[in-house]
Amino acid sequence: MIGTGERLLLVGEDREYFVTAGEGKFSTDRGMIDLGALAGMNSGDEVRTHLDIPFTVLRPRPTDFFVHAKRSGAPMLPKDIGMVIAYTGMNRDDRVLDAGTGSGVAAIYFGSIARSVKTYEVRPEFARLAEKNIRNARLENVEVVAADMLEAAGEFDVVHLDLTITPAHVEHAFSLLTPGGYLSCYTPFLEHTFVALDAATPLFRDVHCYECMERELTRSARGTRPSTRVGHSGYITVARK
Repeated sequence: MIGTGERLLLVGEDREYFVTAGEGKFSTDRGMIDLGALAGMNSGDEVRTHLDIPFTVLRPRPTDFFVHAKRSGAPMLPKDIGMVIAYTGMNRDDRVLDAGTGSGVAAIYFGSIARSVKTYEVRPEFARLAEKNIRNARLENVEVVAADMLEAAGEFDVVHLDLTITPAHVEHAFSLLTPGGYLSCYTPFLEHTFVALDAATPLFRDVHCYECMERELTRSARGTRPSTRVGHSGYITVARK
C-alpha cells in the first residue's frame, strides 16, 4: 500500500508525471490531481483528475529515476550501468562500493540488485541530493557517504568508480576487494581510460575495456532508421582481482 511521502509515477495517455503522495493538488493540462488520494492506493490503481481524465499510479523503478530524479550532472546511461552489472556479475549477495555518486542514479540501480551499497561522493551538496533520491527510491540498503573513496575501509565484492581516475583510486580499490572481486571504472575520455588500464594491469589478473555503442530505432510514416543521437558515452574498464 502506498504511503504518504512516497514518490510515484502517474502515467496517462501521452503524459507522465513524477509526484509525491501527500497533501495538496497537482496541476496538469488534463486537470487537477488530488495527491492526498494517492496514499492508501496500490501500484496499478487508477486516479482521475477533476476533469475525469484517468492516470495509472505506479511505483517507480530505477529507469524512472534516471528520467525523472533531480540531477547534479549527467548520470551514467542505463546501457553503461547495465554493462557494469553484467561484466561484474553483480548479485544479491554482493557488497558494493560505488564512488562518484553524483545524483545517485547508478547507486539506485546497484541497490536494486546487490545486498548492500556504500556510495562515496566528495561534494557534500551532491551527496545530499543523492541521499534524497535514494530515499525516494525506498532503498534501505544504500548508504551515502560524503567523503573521498580513498577514505573507504572494509571488504567489497564490487568496486565501481565514476570519477576522475588516478592510480591511487585503482590501488585503493584493489585493497578493498575480496579475492575474485571486480573493479569497474567508467571514464568518458580515453586519457582517463588509459590511467585506469595502466594502473589496473599490474595489480589485477584479468583486465578488459569496453565501449558500448547504442543506436535507437526511430519509426515514422516515412520509414524506419537509426536515431541521429550520438551513440558514445564512455568506456568501461573491468578488472578482476
